[in-house]
Amino acid sequence: MYSRREPQRRHYGGTGDPYSRRGRGMGTGRFKIFLVIGLLMAGYQAFKYFTSTQENPLTGEVQRVQWTVDQEVALGLQSRDQMAAQHGGLHADQDAQRMVDRVGQRLVQNTVAGSSPYQFDFHLLADERTVNAFALPGGQCFITAALFGRLQNEDQLAGVLGHEIGHVIHRHGAERMAKSGFIQGLIQSVMLGSGGDHTMTQIANMIGQYQNMKYGRDQELESDDWGVRLMMEAGYNPEYLIEVMDILEEASGGSRVPEFQSTHPSPENRRQKIKDAIQYWEGQLK
Repeated sequence: MYSRREPQRRHYGGTGDPYSRRGRGMGTGRFKIFLVIGLLMAGYQAFKYFTSTQENPLTGEVQRVQWTVDQEVALGLQSRDQMAAQHGGLHADQDAQRMVDRVGQRLVQNTVAGSSPYQFDFHLLADERTVNAFALPGGQCFITAALFGRLQNEDQLAGVLGHEIGHVIHRHGAERMAKSGFIQGLIQSVMLGSGGDHTMTQIANMIGQYQNMKYGRDQELESDDWGVRLMMEAGYNPEYLIEVMDILEEASGGSRVPEFQSTHPSPENRRQKIKDAIQYWEGQLK
């Protein structure tokens, strides 16, 4: 019977296949290169984020933002019509719009917000389904008809608009953009440093998502605090902001998710913080 003999493999001073060992060495080398590049990229992202600071002209807070005030204003104006279109455009009820303007301007002209570098505009949106209010960087503030129609008095409207003015004054939009860019840069660094490892990428994305949620909750509480302050300075009753929390909770249908999975604090947490803010500002504004 004819049989083929396997060619004898030579071993050079050890055991195992020298070719597979070389392959493993090349793989390890590539991984190290990716790791170093990923670390350098992460270091650059961290340096860029932590050194891009500006002092808030109104609050005095040193913030990590990369936009100037003029750029925020320009961004808000450029995005205003698009955001309105996403909610059915502006509401046709001019009397209701005039009320929104009147309350909004009272909150600006009779409070510390009047010394802000932003030019505030207030818009009533035609959206009858989405219970919401929001602000763009630079001073463009919006409230939907769905939320406006649930409000029972002018003080509650002042609470909603004061909260949104607080977002603008605190430059929350600019902060969010800066932090979001930083987190996305870190995620890309992890992807590169791990050589495209999907598990590591998923973990990095999850951590980044929760960090942004936490950041959002802190911003909401800051804006509630400013809403209280502006209401008191403008002569509104800040207790009505607590009622706004009741309205928002009712509009949600009672659906709840754990606070750490939400961009907003729990209603109970917000109510208590508002009560604390009322007590604080009563002492400060005497």
